[in-house]
Amino acid sequence: VQLVESGGGLVQPGGSLRLPCAASGFTFSSYVMSWHRQAPGKERELVATIGSAGYSTNYADSVKGRFTISRDNAKNTVYLQMNRLKPEDTAVYYCKAPLGLFGSWGQGTQVTVSS
Repeated sequence: VQLVESGGGLVQPGGSLRLPCAASGFTFSSYVMSWHRQAPGKERELVATIGSAGYSTNYADSVKGRFTISRDNAKNTVYLQMNRLKPEDTAVYYCKAPLGLFGSWGQGTQVTVSS
């Protein structure tokens, strides 16, 4: 199982970023996928989840209305579109597949929101 996040970077408040997570080594289209984030000194938190077919999504209250999770099962990729970014969105963002005892995680991608 391999998950590779990308697309992070430095963005000004109010800006946007799109994070892709490329998956391999398992039947991607069969699994719920999720995005999580961890800010310095804080616990990792769930940001958004998406059902296996892409029709069912859920979001943390802190990102609802600003972030959109989506997936392309033909490309084995899950995305996180982040709009109207705030400084408090600064964190390392991870995608996760529900495989293994603790799930399978990517290496993460850093998102920094600062002027």
